[in-house]
Amino acid sequence: MISIKRDIIWRVAVVYFSFLVLGLLIIGKILYIQIFEKTKWEEEASEYILKNMIIPADRGSIYAADGRLLASSVPYYEIRFDTRCNALTDKIFYSGVDSLAYCLSRLFNDKPSSVYRQEFVSARKQGKRYHLVKSGVNYIQLKQLKTFPIFRYGKYKGGFIFLQENKRIRPHQNLAARLIGYTTKDENGNVVGIEGAYEDQLNGVEGVRLMQRLNGDIWMPVNDRNEIEPRDGADVITTLDVDIQDVAEKALVEQLRAQDARHGTAILMEVQTGEVKAMVNLSKDSQGNYRELQNFAIGESTEPGSTFKLPVLIAALEDGYVDLEDTIDTGDGTFKYYDKVIRDEQYKHGGYGRISVAEVFEYSSNVGMAKIITENYKSQPQHFVDRLYRMRLNESLGIEIKGEGKPVIRYPGEKMWSGISLAQMAYGYEVRLTPLQTLAFYNAIANDGKMVKPVFVRELQYHGKTLKHFGTEVLEPSVCSRATLKKVQYLLEGVVEKGTAKNLKNPQIKIAGKTGTNQIYNKKYGYKTGNEVSYQASFVGYFPADEPRYSCIVIVNSPSKQVYYGNQVAGPVFLEIAKKVYATSVEMHHPVKKEKDVMVDLPGSKNGNRDETRMALQDLDIPVENKRIQSEWVNTNRDEQGIEFSERRTVENLVPDVVSLGAKDAVYLLENAGLRVAILGKGSVRRQSIAPGTRARKGDRVILEMTYAD
Repeated sequence: MISIKRDIIWRVAVVYFSFLVLGLLIIGKILYIQIFEKTKWEEEASEYILKNMIIPADRGSIYAADGRLLASSVPYYEIRFDTRCNALTDKIFYSGVDSLAYCLSRLFNDKPSSVYRQEFVSARKQGKRYHLVKSGVNYIQLKQLKTFPIFRYGKYKGGFIFLQENKRIRPHQNLAARLIGYTTKDENGNVVGIEGAYEDQLNGVEGVRLMQRLNGDIWMPVNDRNEIEPRDGADVITTLDVDIQDVAEKALVEQLRAQDARHGTAILMEVQTGEVKAMVNLSKDSQGNYRELQNFAIGESTEPGSTFKLPVLIAALEDGYVDLEDTIDTGDGTFKYYDKVIRDEQYKHGGYGRISVAEVFEYSSNVGMAKIITENYKSQPQHFVDRLYRMRLNESLGIEIKGEGKPVIRYPGEKMWSGISLAQMAYGYEVRLTPLQTLAFYNAIANDGKMVKPVFVRELQYHGKTLKHFGTEVLEPSVCSRATLKKVQYLLEGVVEKGTAKNLKNPQIKIAGKTGTNQIYNKKYGYKTGNEVSYQASFVGYFPADEPRYSCIVIVNSPSKQVYYGNQVAGPVFLEIAKKVYATSVEMHHPVKKEKDVMVDLPGSKNGNRDETRMALQDLDIPVENKRIQSEWVNTNRDEQGIEFSERRTVENLVPDVVSLGAKDAVYLLENAGLRVAILGKGSVRRQSIAPGTRARKGDRVILEMTYAD
């Protein structure tokens, strides 16, 4: 028994001692944490209770060149209610909650006032300090909320909390949507359009706000003097013209629908400055509607076709191998070069035969261009390509908008260079350019050889003050010699006057440009899918041809109505844009020349007061004869030289002659003579009831019959 008792006591002692040691260890750990790790754990705890949160800055707006809004951030608000703020007593809460619920119900019209009241009372009983009232509240509604019972006391007395959220809107909706771009929230940031190119400037500088964690993982702002206010983003002033953009879009979409095309693009650029005034990119969606889904103007690099014949011919002219009067035998419209048969459109009708170099370009002869290049550069293809490189055709434009397609002009000896590459390049195949790159080159021809970088943004502003102005950047001072420049300008006019784009000739505005019709290459199927061939129709040029102000390119991809030529598909869109710009640009209209010695349709003049009549005629720039007439009243007579004055005298106490005078002057003279006047009709006085020259008796009534009856 004694041994058992001792064994039990020993076991209890061990257990007791173990618990004692464990307790001491726990107390020691607590003391260690309290003394040595206090700061560490306080910092970690604060991260769960208090945290600095980012306050997003107001994103800047994007404007058109004339100040019209293209994109902006509209503020929306989330409304919260701190039902347990210190100054909100039961008396204030319960005396105002019914009225508050009623006002909210009327404002939002989403639920009865009784429901609002029940939610508020329940939230207060539960001690909620960040109760959600409403999301997506606009600014006007926010102003009304600030006047409501309880809420009118503000954040600290009435528990009224509102947090701003910004929503990006475009007032013109789909207009220039891909160029304007949009915001993204992925890790790569914005990559689309002007929104992406100027992300940093539009975003502004974020602020910092101390937030406190409440139950339910809800964070509430804490009144902290160290809060850093955000700095608003800058506004971007673009070069776009909303009216021209609208015209270009309507003209393009009408043609895309008519031709049932896959997609199309149109760009209008100011010649001297490079400012892009309009850029339209439309493609057919799954429902058959045309929308801005992809920026083909900047990102799609394709074989340009016949529009590339311009730099090709410039190379031959610069090297002196041909001149405009030289002739080329295009034969029956076919030309076999190695195993490649090159054809003109005219080959179906026997070809063009022997024609001049100028006509080769104006008629867009593939055979003629291929012969010019192969005959002169076959033994030195690298010299031909070097010429193209010197025109900067192998370099990107370096625009600020991301996604520019890379130009491709192969060099002899490269992997894809073949025996027929030289001939193919002569009429725009085996090279690749974006529509904007092609336009930039044609714009250089219009700009006396100077290639400028396309400009999309004119300046950055902060609250109306200019932060940075973007001027014109010259990429290439001269793409060719002055002599060659004049020749190709003449050719581009000839294309419209007598070549492939004769349908664009019009009496309003003179156009210079080049058509393009080329087959579209598919990586999988080549140029044909079965027996079908897809085409790309284009027209690029400038206007007015004699004093270029604007350059423009229009490309329509895959028209499917058996009409695919550049002059018929792309040309009409170009013409529509050009006419609209011309009609709305007063500076493009020549002033009317005056013929000094001839008065055409000279207006007549009523008899009347000398000084007033002379002043009116002077304002109309109408010559006056016999200016030295002394009488106060004059008769007027029209002749080929102008208006002649003759004296018209009035005698005191005699009824004046007012025939042929206007009503104002007639009444003035008659009433000065003491007569009462009645007028019948309108115009000039045809007859007066009291004969002129008779003695005037004050108070007599004289009736004036005018030239036009009422």
